[in-house]
Amino acid sequence: MQIERVETYPLLYKLPQAYGDANGYKRYRTCFLIRVITKSGMDGWGEIIDWLPTLQSGFRERIIPYLLGKMATDRLALTDVISKWHQRSAAGVSMALTEIVAKRAGLSVCDLWGGKFHQQIPVYASFQSYWEASDWCERSIEKVTQEVAAGHKQVKVKIGGRSLQEDFAHIKRLMQTLPEDVLVALDANQSYDTSHARKWERVFSQFPNWLWLEEPMPLDRAQEYGKLRAAIQVPIAGGENLVQCAQFLPLYQSGALDIAQPDLLHTEGIDAYRTHLQLARQYGYRVSPHSFDGSLARLYTLFAQACLPAWSKMDADPIEPVEWDAMENPFTQLFPLAPVQGKVTIPEGAGIGVLPDWELINAMRWDGSVYA
Repeated sequence: MQIERVETYPLLYKLPQAYGDANGYKRYRTCFLIRVITKSGMDGWGEIIDWLPTLQSGFRERIIPYLLGKMATDRLALTDVISKWHQRSAAGVSMALTEIVAKRAGLSVCDLWGGKFHQQIPVYASFQSYWEASDWCERSIEKVTQEVAAGHKQVKVKIGGRSLQEDFAHIKRLMQTLPEDVLVALDANQSYDTSHARKWERVFSQFPNWLWLEEPMPLDRAQEYGKLRAAIQVPIAGGENLVQCAQFLPLYQSGALDIAQPDLLHTEGIDAYRTHLQLARQYGYRVSPHSFDGSLARLYTLFAQACLPAWSKMDADPIEPVEWDAMENPFTQLFPLAPVQGKVTIPEGAGIGVLPDWELINAMRWDGSVYA
């Protein structure tokens, strides 16, 4: 179980057409994979999201030399050290070491964690809603309706990147287009103050099929979130950028959220991430994880959700959905897995139970040139 080699795979895909949210347009998608290999030939994969040059140099100069010769079974101690250098890298290393330990034991990741409560996990199709074209609204609605026709019954779209009037018009047209059994979440990416966020109640009151309103305001305004939660009928969700469990506590204690949304790639590792989920359950909150970047991180998110007890006793509400990137992004298939009628079956087999797509990895490998 001694680590002999660490391989890095920085991947880049330049989008033919930019798309985006309230934070701006995405002109490329990136992914940084690592493969940790032991002297016995056992391997495990991890994924990190950040600026590729930073990750490549950080692993080459510091993280790889530190990991070589260490025991993969010491994943908690190793992850703890790396998190002090670069928190996101720690998340990726923790995935790789977890897979190695699971393979060595002949267990799936879920079995290593104590077994699954759920064999299938619902997912919601996640969209970016803005394009650099006058017909952005039509493009957004067309993209959503295509995924609904393919079987998705839960979707998330973006607001906050246009004026309230434009976003109101977009969402009203979308809701009038979709069947009432399709549930819709709105994500504002912390674009509003409380008074503007409350104005969305005008739209919420016209339709019954809402999932939640996601991060309408900066998350450090816990008291304002509490006021908003009392003023609108739709559940409030958030937390994708919160690194530590302690950052969720003010939101839970003040009643600011209905649904917690930690993101594995933004935490200090898979074990810390699972603590996020358990903490939310201890406070009686729902958890619908954020997982927009990367298919491996999403796979581990699905594993963690499968091992989480149901929030509700109601048979029709067994477990909360996980985010599923529905935009153009080839990296969603690096570890191939596909939803069927809006649900993903947890793979079996030792480790993660899914083999990487080597052809895609080799085709998308970043050549080290400047990208913008």
